[in-house]
Amino acid sequence: MSKKPFRKRQTGFTLIELMISVAIIGIISAVAYPSYQGYMKSASRSAAQADLMSLAAAMERHKAASYSYKAAANLGTDTGKPAIYAQHSPSAEPYSSRRYDLYISQSSGNTYLIEAKPVTGTLTASDGKVALYSDGRRAWDINNDGSIGASEYCWNC
Repeated sequence: MSKKPFRKRQTGFTLIELMISVAIIGIISAVAYPSYQGYMKSASRSAAQADLMSLAAAMERHKAASYSYKAAANLGTDTGKPAIYAQHSPSAEPYSSRRYDLYISQSSGNTYLIEAKPVTGTLTASDGKVALYSDGRRAWDINNDGSIGASEYCWNC
């Protein structure tokens, strides 16, 4: 009886198996990445909304101290970047990481409009501004055309 020579069994992946794995990872990435970007935009917009609410509270404190919403912006002006609160959002992060710039767009003795405008060159640049009015109305320029339409008076449209 003759013995067959012992053959070493080869293990590992074939080129086809590797190509199929890479293709599957590519398909999953192509689906997941846009969803991830949408999530990041939504999270940044939520941070801007929270910062607008904090700026509104600062505006109320300013009115309680001075009996007017006027002069709450830089250099004591009525409009522009706020002097009474952080000038960017997310306010908890450094200015270099900002995604929105905060503005006091209108200010009179009894009313104001504050806005969070997306920073050019960031993920949120095409997201549209978020606004908060002194009477409590909230708006989001969903179509990013620069104006607030009648259907855009909500933050989660």
